[in-house]
Amino acid sequence: MLKRCEEIMREVCGKFEVELREFNGEADHVHLLVHYPPKIALSKLINSLKGVSSRYLRAEYTGRINRIGMGSVFWSRSYFAASCGGAPLAVIRQYIEQQRRPL
Repeated sequence: MLKRCEEIMREVCGKFEVELREFNGEADHVHLLVHYPPKIALSKLINSLKGVSSRYLRAEYTGRINRIGMGSVFWSRSYFAASCGGAPLAVIRQYIEQQRRPL
C-alpha cells in the first residue's frame, strides 16, 4: 500500500508542477521531500495529496483498510511542514530514507 501511495502522490505532485524528491513512510504516517515553486500554496498541495491518495487507497485496499480499523478517516487533518532551504539536501534525503518502513 505504501508503494501505491507513493505512486499516487507522485502523480498529484506532477499535476501541481511539484517535484517529489523523496518518499518514505511508516505504519501511521509518511515523509515527503518536495520541491515546489513559491506560487504553490502548500496547504492546497497537501489537501490534494491527502484527498486523492485517500480516495484511491480506500478504493484499492478496501478489505485491508477496514481490517485495520481506520473508520471514516484515512489521514489526520494535521500535517507537519518544514523548510530545509539551508540544510544540505543529502541530509534531508538520508533522514527520510532511514525511516522504518512497515513489513
